Amino acid sequence: MTVSLRRFLAFAALASVFSFPLGFVGCKQLIYRINNDVPETFVPNPLELPPAEDDFVWMQVIDTVDDYFRIVREQPVQNSGDMILDGYLETSYRMGASIMEPWRKDSTSGFERLQSTLQSIRRRATVTVRPQPAMDGLIGGGTTGYVIEVVVQKDLEDTDRTQYATETTGSLRHDGTVVRQEDALDGSPQTLGWIPLGRDTSLEQAILRDIFERITKPDSKRLLH
Repeated sequence: MTVSLRRFLAFAALASVFSFPLGFVGCKQLIYRINNDVPETFVPNPLELPPAEDDFVWMQVIDTVDDYFRIVREQPVQNSGDMILDGYLETSYRMGASIMEPWRKDSTSGFERLQSTLQSIRRRATVTVRPQPAMDGLIGGGTTGYVIEVVVQKDLEDTDRTQYATETTGSLRHDGTVVRQEDALDGSPQTLGWIPLGRDTSLEQAILRDIFERITKPDSKRLLH
């Protein structure tokens, strides 16, 4: 065996020894990326939006929110001429989507959707869009953009007992004269009220991301005919 061949084999063996740990680390990173989703980007709330036509901004807002809730009241944002007015919309309450309803978007994946499956959860949203005045402070000087705030309130149903509880709120007596019962007793739990659980920040993030992507997405190129 020649000297050059021995040197080549020695160099190859040495390189394999040092490259094995690096390759192992690379495989671990690849496996981690495959098994774990990319973390979602945090969106500030309120969120600043770039300058755009007020009608366009408001249409994107209501079109996005309509995918999650039913809008019951709205005041469009105005930013034209000498008129600057905050936009505001309010939705009705909606029972949370369960695991068996993957097409609904009002419950985010993970804990929120699981909780809506095991408990009676309702949500409602309010959205406020505020035009930001220009640096000169004049009303007619235009705006430098918008600030949008999304608030989603979540409530838990408070009942007198659980769904399949053995106890009951009313029972028939049989120790006296026979009395005709006009109305049958309903054995289902009765709603006493709703317990506020605070804000659903994960759903707020999802709505804000959708609105921001709609407003900042560039126009698609038209097909040539």
